[in-house]
Amino acid sequence: MRTIDLNSDLGELPGQRAVDLELMEIVTAANIACGGHAGDLASMRDMVRAAVGRGVTIGAHPSFPDRAGFGRVEMAMGEPELEASVREQVEALVRVAGGAGGRVVHVKPHGALYHAAMHKQGVADAVARAVRAVDAGLVLMGQSGAPGLGWWRVAGMSVVAEAFADRVYLKDGTLAPRGRGGALIEDPAMAAEQAVRIAQGRGVIANDGSVVQVAAETICIHSDTPGAVAVARAVRSGLEAAGFSMRALG
Repeated sequence: MRTIDLNSDLGELPGQRAVDLELMEIVTAANIACGGHAGDLASMRDMVRAAVGRGVTIGAHPSFPDRAGFGRVEMAMGEPELEASVREQVEALVRVAGGAGGRVVHVKPHGALYHAAMHKQGVADAVARAVRAVDAGLVLMGQSGAPGLGWWRVAGMSVVAEAFADRVYLKDGTLAPRGRGGALIEDPAMAAEQAVRIAQGRGVIANDGSVVQVAAETICIHSDTPGAVAVARAVRSGLEAAGFSMRALG
């Protein structure tokens, strides 16, 4: 049977614990906010314990240190400063996970840091150095087809390519900016169809109707997408109906 991983960014929004816990019943990997754009020790402990109890793989979700902007605007930071910030965030989650009987398996940058690391080598290298300093065995998760994955491989890191069930793609393979109308796929059936196309290697249909080839080992469902739980359920059901089993990272 073919396999695929489902991941979600969790522990990000106050008052969304119930949604996060429901998503953890559906996905196989949890990217847990670790203090940069969101999250604190209490939320990290809560999410880690929930993940351990459900057998969900734990990942760190570091960002630019920008809680006011939710990490969605790129910050002008020197590489040493950025490296130190990412390292501090990942180390924090590693400590929390160890204290709860779990372990961090992967690291997925958040928001502006994610996109910068995918397209700016200096940022990608700073992230790789930070993660390697914590644990060289950690896997870095990044966008399928982006240059950042190659830079991380050159830096000696293991990588996993990610695609998105609930985001609209542009014809060049990038994601439609969140500030633009129609950037999110909120319809569960449409998200499920896109996820199945990705898993089957048939590409995604971009906003202009063209087909963009996307090869991914993990598919993301964002916890802050409206109706995220319904979207996640539809995605998982669609994938299973298409003959895929869910495979946790690590």
